Amino acid sequence: MVTNMEKPYVVGIDIGGTNTVFGIVDARGTILSVGSIKTQDYLEIDDYVNTVCSNLLPLIEANGGVDKIKGIGIGAPNGNFYSGTIEFAPNLPWKGIIHLADMFTERLGIPTVLTNDANAAAIGEMTYGAARGMKNFIMITLGTGVGSGIVINGEMVYGHDGFAGELGHVIVRRGNNGRICGCGRKGCLEAYCSATGVARTAREILETTQAESKLREIPADQITSKDVYEAAVMGDAVANQIFEFTGTILGEALADFIAFSSPEAIILFGGLAKSGDLIFKPIQKAIDENVLAIYKGKAKLLMSELKDADAAVLGASALGWEIK
Repeated sequence: MVTNMEKPYVVGIDIGGTNTVFGIVDARGTILSVGSIKTQDYLEIDDYVNTVCSNLLPLIEANGGVDKIKGIGIGAPNGNFYSGTIEFAPNLPWKGIIHLADMFTERLGIPTVLTNDANAAAIGEMTYGAARGMKNFIMITLGTGVGSGIVINGEMVYGHDGFAGELGHVIVRRGNNGRICGCGRKGCLEAYCSATGVARTAREILETTQAESKLREIPADQITSKDVYEAAVMGDAVANQIFEFTGTILGEALADFIAFSSPEAIILFGGLAKSGDLIFKPIQKAIDENVLAIYKGKAKLLMSELKDADAAVLGASALGWEIK
């Protein structure tokens, strides 16, 4: 990564449904200062941008001023890299198409680029994390939903409209038996392999079997993927079955994704990925059993090297280095 040392820093802004986090980052991926606001507190986009800028400017000034900032990168749900817009994001307070990158450029006089949060995570991984030096990899983010970022020949895949790479919405269970997904369709990968999907699997197994489980001590509608993990670590058979089921579906899907881009690695990020062997072993087994023979053993399955607390800001900030 080549940087202009007269402008040694970038700004990363991660816009989540609950919180917006922003920070100043140097070329080594060190976050020099960080701040946050509550996304949902600002129903008007102008109020939101003004508040982020008024909180961000003191951090910029404390690190040498605007002249030291090469660019601003923003990761956001439904973010379009081509247009710098957030488009019809269901979990954000602002509706329709929001020209967010232009708004920040105008307010701060710093070039600003924007992409969706999973693409930002992939760029962060390539700049600072497990994908350093890789030209072909797929990033899968396992959070409330399932996101993905695809890098081919060193380039992020955006497609003709800026929205390529929604692997969480590949349908893995066809027909009417597929689970309803938040996108309105049935059987999406996200409905099974997200944190919310894990909780749904737990409820289904507990409702349809008599198996003993520590999870029965928790009201069914309050079970989280963390509860499932904690029970599995204690040897709970049902919790282990849930991980087996989830990992198998994800591994089957990843076997198909490998055929699509022949990646050097698939990198998993997010709370669910931290379950270690509980999730990695069934994923790897399903990949090995389902991948086309010519790809067998070629794609590494890796854990993200970005710390959760820093990953979103680092991913967004990595976009800032790419500004010409």
